[in-house]
Amino acid sequence: MPSKTNEESLEALIEAHLTGPQAGYTTAYPTDYDRELCLMPRSVWAFIERTQPETYATLQRRGPAKFIKRLADQVKQRGVIDVLRKGVKDLELTVYLYYKQPASNLNATATANYEANNFGVSRQLHYSLANQNSLDLALFINGLPVATFELKNPWTGQTVKNAIRQYQQDRDPREPLFAFGRCVVHFAVDPELVYMTTHLRGKDTTFLPFNKGDGDGAGNPVNPHGLKTAYLWEEILPKDRLANIIENYAQQITETDEDTGKQKKKLIFPRYHQLRVVDKCLRHAQAHGTGQRYLIQHSAGSGKSNSITWLSHQLANLHDASHTDTVFDSVIVVTDRRVLDKQIRDNIKQFGQVEGVVEAITQGSQQLKQALLDRKKIIITTIQKFPHICDEIGTLTGHRFALLIDEAHSSTSGETAAKMNATLAQPQDDDDEREYTTEDLVNEAIENRKLLKNASYFAFTATPKNKTLELFGQETPDGRFKPFDLYSMKQAIEEEFILDVLKNYSTYRSFYKLNKSVEDNPLFETRQAQRQLREYAESHPYSIKEKAKIMLDHFEGHTRKRINGQAKTMVVCKSIKSAIRYFFAFKELLRERDSPYKAIVAFSGKKDLDGQEYDEASLNGFSGNDIPTVFKRSEYRFLIVAEKFQTGFDQPLLHTMYVDKKLSDVQAVQTLSRLNRALKPDKVDTFVLDFFNEVEHIQEAFEDYYTTTILSEATDANKLNDLQTALDEAQVYTLDDVTNFTDLYFNNADRSELEPILDVRAAYFRESLSEDEQIHFYVKAKSFGRTYAFLSKVLTFNNPYWERVYWFLKYLMPKIAPAQEEAIDQGILEAIELDSYRLSRTTSQDISLTGGQELDPSPPTTRGSRSEAELEGLEAIVNDFNTRFGVDKWSDDDKLKTFLFEQLPKDIANDARTQSAMRVAFDTNDQQNARITSDQKVEQMMQEVIFEYTDLYKKFTDDPDFKRQYQDFIFNKLWQQTGSTGAGR
Repeated sequence: MPSKTNEESLEALIEAHLTGPQAGYTTAYPTDYDRELCLMPRSVWAFIERTQPETYATLQRRGPAKFIKRLADQVKQRGVIDVLRKGVKDLELTVYLYYKQPASNLNATATANYEANNFGVSRQLHYSLANQNSLDLALFINGLPVATFELKNPWTGQTVKNAIRQYQQDRDPREPLFAFGRCVVHFAVDPELVYMTTHLRGKDTTFLPFNKGDGDGAGNPVNPHGLKTAYLWEEILPKDRLANIIENYAQQITETDEDTGKQKKKLIFPRYHQLRVVDKCLRHAQAHGTGQRYLIQHSAGSGKSNSITWLSHQLANLHDASHTDTVFDSVIVVTDRRVLDKQIRDNIKQFGQVEGVVEAITQGSQQLKQALLDRKKIIITTIQKFPHICDEIGTLTGHRFALLIDEAHSSTSGETAAKMNATLAQPQDDDDEREYTTEDLVNEAIENRKLLKNASYFAFTATPKNKTLELFGQETPDGRFKPFDLYSMKQAIEEEFILDVLKNYSTYRSFYKLNKSVEDNPLFETRQAQRQLREYAESHPYSIKEKAKIMLDHFEGHTRKRINGQAKTMVVCKSIKSAIRYFFAFKELLRERDSPYKAIVAFSGKKDLDGQEYDEASLNGFSGNDIPTVFKRSEYRFLIVAEKFQTGFDQPLLHTMYVDKKLSDVQAVQTLSRLNRALKPDKVDTFVLDFFNEVEHIQEAFEDYYTTTILSEATDANKLNDLQTALDEAQVYTLDDVTNFTDLYFNNADRSELEPILDVRAAYFRESLSEDEQIHFYVKAKSFGRTYAFLSKVLTFNNPYWERVYWFLKYLMPKIAPAQEEAIDQGILEAIELDSYRLSRTTSQDISLTGGQELDPSPPTTRGSRSEAELEGLEAIVNDFNTRFGVDKWSDDDKLKTFLFEQLPKDIANDARTQSAMRVAFDTNDQQNARITSDQKVEQMMQEVIFEYTDLYKKFTDDPDFKRQYQDFIFNKLWQQTGSTGAGR
């Protein structure tokens, strides 16, 4: 007989594995299924009788049908997850429908109860009262359905996409089995791929990928022992694994619509990469205890919040291999995202843990200290708050911690991580009266700044920098560093879980003309002046308004229609002043256009602009804390930001980004990734209009993070030797100076003893070193401090002299810092004015990536220099600027410019019909009709010169931005002339 290659053979394969000795299932017969009640009554009663005999007897006396009906109603109301976890109350009884896995096998009763659970698999389940449609497979726990499957076989011409379409088109969500919450998950499966959903909604059903990934991309790797998708029934569905998901991952939550106030239920089932990373971390921590480092590189938009939530609550209850003790006393979640507090609390509550397990630090150091001393299981604190409250924390060496760091690149830089470490490593005994030598104190300070042995670090980030990789990554035998777990940007994009933000990428170039507004020709430093001139031209209110018009035109013509008419945009600005000017420009333009939409501006603190102080609340009319919530409302479509909401901000309705700021490296990836959240089936693409950056630079920034980010090698600690030698040889200080200062410092000497040592050396520095030598020394000292602060966390050896030099230089540097030079270009902005400004689209393309690049460690800076100032006259500087950024080639022709800016406006203004229409419109203040008249006349005149000025005609018809700007120019001229000549005469 030949092999069976049909769909039925795949069903049989899965059933055979699940009912085998390792998976722990039994066969559930489809004839036992009650289609109306949506359960298998015989299995329900068998479980209750086996585990709760007295309850079983009582329910039988009352009438079995009554309880089965109540059970079906409770599942319908509460969802199967809640019923499995908490059971059903029937009068005075609590009837359990499932028993959890015991924390250890030492509890015989708990083990026996868990083993009594019946996990069943049923093939060809007829589920409908209306027809004889059947499902390929269904899974039951004690008679309650938890999962359904549609299986497809490419050998007979169908794939997983057909299974998805079958769920969307042929599985009626009004059927009891497919109603929300009646099952935990629905799988579409073929031998190559797996997809899942938790909510069937007909054609609007969204399926998510549930695949391992192949290499760094989508799909599944070749399985030498079976089907590519065999991991589903071999790893995920066996009794113990599915039970773990039911108990610790699956969630039913309620979300509130900000516009309507309506509540919507949502069921969450973990994706494969989320299960994988939590399981890997738990197994490794259980086997190796504290003192470990884990770098988790999961793409932006991949569900890191849920992964952190699931990991934190399971680490809090993780027991060692002997099941006699917990691995961690407390789990500390360090995050910028306030949403995690509520997420983790709701999570813990759902999983049946006692109240008080989670404590969010809101009141300062004393609250945190008490929470740690009380061994609170989960403590949540913000990145900003943590360094300020650590100094007062008590003695904690005897405690063991798990530190979950959200977006590791931002929370472990600089002094933050050092303060975290120093806080947690203090001696435990307050009354410890041992005498410390200075050497002891120095060595302890070194240890304090290293990653602690009594803490494990779980660092989550989509974009690890080189220092993050070296600090938290896994070192390979060849000396490179890589993440502990990876869910790559490439895989997420290829699986269509997130969107590719580099598709539909358009860039603009600005063209300017500046005039000198003073008679004399003062000297300015050339490079700084050019930089300031561009900043002036780009940030000028007129330029801002021109760019805002293009943004609004693009929104009205393109973005507004996206995501079922709900699409939102973000405007990324180079400064707070630019953001405020954009906000005013948007308000004015939206009012002129009678638009129903509104803009919000977001920045930190207060800013003075044109003599007036502004903050978010005064501009928006509500608190800055409310911006994420208010932005969800349908009328708010523009979020104008300056260094805010560019990382960690999750708003799936964001479709388009307007960039007016230089973006590079990690910042480019983090900022543009705000757009990548998928929202199926309505959000299928994104769009970027970039007014500042070149395509090549954006592509370069993304390449490092497209696949696995790897550090090529560790930072060479010998660079510190080189820096230290150069610093010593400058003879700014002596060995005695360093030793005396640090002896005094570490023994809590009075400041009056420390300052004279530093003052003497600072005086020598200024008197004995040339200007260039001073700069070189200062740059090396700064580099030594930065490099040592990082390396001291990961070094496997101690160098007490480096530690002494570090502290000596830390306090010497403020005394020898170069004085701020008076800006040589000060006053240039008062000497020029903006004559003209124009924008032109330069590229519109999809940016493609390959990945595979490696990061290099950060080199210390070893040489500083003060470049010679290159001075030029103002006239030459302005001319050079206009040459570099001025009008482009199509308008170089003087005859063309004369026609465009003199002759054509004059001809239109002298047209009698146009004059009459403009006067009528001016009298009634009807700018809308006046604009229509003006625009139509411009189009007509352009048609008339098609052969004389062909290039101009092509520019007018092919470049919508030029067309709009020129029509603006003509209309404004006509409107002003109509007013000045006296309307209505």
